Amino acid sequence: MDNSTKTVFVLQGLNETVSNKHTYFVVTLLVYLFTILVNLTLIVTIILEKTLHEPMFLFLCSLCVNGIFGAFTLYPKTLVDLSSDFSVTSYEACLSQILALYIYASCEFNTLAIMAYDRYIAICKPLNYHSIITPQKVMKLVLLTWLLSLCESSGAMALLARLPLCGFSIDKIYCTGWAVAKLSCVDTTINNIYGSALSVFHILQVVLIFISYVNIVKASMRSQEDRKKFMQTCLPHLISLTNCTVAVVFDLMYARYGSSTRLQALRNFMSLEYLVVPPILNPLIYGLKMNQIRRRIFRIWRQKTDVLK
Repeated sequence: MDNSTKTVFVLQGLNETVSNKHTYFVVTLLVYLFTILVNLTLIVTIILEKTLHEPMFLFLCSLCVNGIFGAFTLYPKTLVDLSSDFSVTSYEACLSQILALYIYASCEFNTLAIMAYDRYIAICKPLNYHSIITPQKVMKLVLLTWLLSLCESSGAMALLARLPLCGFSIDKIYCTGWAVAKLSCVDTTINNIYGSALSVFHILQVVLIFISYVNIVKASMRSQEDRKKFMQTCLPHLISLTNCTVAVVFDLMYARYGSSTRLQALRNFMSLEYLVVPPILNPLIYGLKMNQIRRRIFRIWRQKTDVLK
């Protein structure tokens, strides 16, 4: 079937929520607003406080920007679906959402990778830190993170958009590349190979990050100051990485090998987990764990409260 003849996809992931759509709408809206609030708070705090213009905080700022981007990709369309009787989306809107989700997921892993590199240099090679992680290099790494994510995602989208499709029904809450590829009328081997290559690339990233953390843990045992630095900056990073990795791996494995007719609620939860939890978890655990950020956030709120009085 020619893609140009397709008008809409039917999203079936919300079928089990028909009787409670109003409740889910309110909860989803509150979560969306809270996600934007906590990420914007951290971004604004880092931008306004010159003492936070350090590599670790600038990478964290990029991570929060990506969190807002991911939330904007998911929540508005989900809220529209929860407020209507039918969950449908046009072919063009579906592909746009898939591209945005690819960029979000890729950027999340790439940013966590450069944050791990930054922590490795800071703890394992502290005397060379400022000569290696220069302001110019920080900007290049952040730019590289987003450009690499865009290139990865554009390649996947180009392969997906060429497929003629023979179906309209997607058994998820939102559009995904795997779900659309399953509707193809032709062989998708090239798509599978490209997707597997990207998966291997990001899995290798995760493996290298954990290997670097073995060295970081060893180095942090040298002094109490290094142990404190590890607990404040590295532990939140490990929590973020583990959470994102488990959720993405589950979603990919179930999309390939799981049943499309069973465990709909569990599949919905795990497919949403890497889109919902990291954008909330990252600013919260970093904001609460890192003293520099926590103190400045409280100071800004006190200043605003005093002005209102």
